[in-house]
Amino acid sequence: MLLTPRATVPRPRPVRPRATARRLKSALLASAVSVCLVAASAPAAPLGIGDRLFPYLGNPGYDVASYDLSFTYSGSNSKPLQAVTTIDAWTTGTLDRINLDFAHGDVESVEVDGRPATFESAGDDLVVTPEDALLPGSWTRITVRHTSDPVGADGRDGGWVRTADGLAMANQADVAHLVFPCNDHPSDKAMFTIRITAPDDYTAVANGLPTGADRSGSTTTWTYRTQHPMATELAQVSIGRSTVLHRDGPHGLPVRDVVPTKDRTALEPWLKKTPDQIAWMEKKVGRYPFETYGLLMAQADTGFELETQTLSLFEKDLFTEPGYPKWYIESIMVHELSHQWFGDSVSPRTWSDLWLNEGHATWYEALYAEEKGGYSLQERMKAAYGASDRWRAAGGPPALPKAPDPGEKISIFRPNVYDGAALVLYALRQEIGQKAFEQVERDWVRDHEDSTATTADFRRLAEEVSGRDLGAFFQAWLYGEKTPPMPGHPDWKPTAAGEEGARTSPAPQAAKAGHARKGTKAP
Repeated sequence: MLLTPRATVPRPRPVRPRATARRLKSALLASAVSVCLVAASAPAAPLGIGDRLFPYLGNPGYDVASYDLSFTYSGSNSKPLQAVTTIDAWTTGTLDRINLDFAHGDVESVEVDGRPATFESAGDDLVVTPEDALLPGSWTRITVRHTSDPVGADGRDGGWVRTADGLAMANQADVAHLVFPCNDHPSDKAMFTIRITAPDDYTAVANGLPTGADRSGSTTTWTYRTQHPMATELAQVSIGRSTVLHRDGPHGLPVRDVVPTKDRTALEPWLKKTPDQIAWMEKKVGRYPFETYGLLMAQADTGFELETQTLSLFEKDLFTEPGYPKWYIESIMVHELSHQWFGDSVSPRTWSDLWLNEGHATWYEALYAEEKGGYSLQERMKAAYGASDRWRAAGGPPALPKAPDPGEKISIFRPNVYDGAALVLYALRQEIGQKAFEQVERDWVRDHEDSTATTADFRRLAEEVSGRDLGAFFQAWLYGEKTPPMPGHPDWKPTAAGEEGARTSPAPQAAKAGHARKGTKAP
């Protein structure tokens, strides 16, 4: 994710995925399974897997293998969509009840393995009671018929985004369950099939590749399927009066962009840059990890860009309003592209591992700006160093971020996990050398492809590649209240609040916390 305001100055997928076994070993999930052994007579209660930042996200006792989502759009983005969500999962404990994250729609019926089940709401959970308890290691199918409301929940950002001509999705970090019932935590990735039925004058696109477009009367049902597991927060559905533009990427990769039909000509100069950007990233970290890629240009004022898997969400205005330099817009495109490796293919095991997503995306954004725009990475990191102590004080150290502000859960996206985390990567490169650092980067996305990983996993890999004990280094840089001395740059010092040079990333400055998000332009 990349949050606006932007800079005011230049600056430098029912088959069990192979990643499932690794997830079942997760200490986070294992420690939570015991809490799912709920007596049927006890009151329904919301559960979670105990994430430090979002304790009620996710649910113990099962591991989702696949989602099948069906949405019927009436043509009005202010009316609820009719929807059916089918979840195939493995049970990891005895389940008298099944908790699903779902909080913004009317539930009409629930079936478990083809039999009607009772259900009730508890907090942000839909609590389902099957006829018979589910035993550990069972394959189960849960079908929920419900509505999905595109009008935002009071005090909640995200989920459906209402655009000028339809809808898109923005589910990060904790709001996919405002759109569909799910296990809404990135530690439980799954395969997705998404069907969208809409009037014939609309085009619908979703994550993955199209498998059919079936007309019936005045509507068309579009079907898409992922070929790799995906976290719920990365799901994307676009419904609008759109055109889908196709081109080839490296090694025949299909690239497809979704744009407002009226703007296709104006946006083409930007869209045609994507294949070269993918090639640039492949040279840095290895082959693109998914079946397709592209940009979704939304006519919406979101205040951010978002790395939804295989189809990144952008505000159209970023590309059509004057004032942004070309190198700057391209670096933002690369930020979201790099997330396909860092955050999408390799997803965070917990939300405290967010720095691994945003720090890497900011790192490659900055590298691209240096190579293509001539803006020094070192100078950007020096400026980030000057501001780092203040960022840590406000948002916590990069790997120990403070909890989100009340009513502003997206506020975990603070400067400490953007340039503050990229600064950690710069320090690591200084510490172990460029060759070892680049090997770490390539090994990281290869070793954890289609899976989840933690900060501890990153440290172990860096130590393995470098042949060094880096415990003290990572403890200081990732968890310290103060920024450690920068290896190779003993002259770098913290700067006082407001001092010139502290401005770095365009992404984390506001974090949707009521600050101005539009109207600031890079020269």
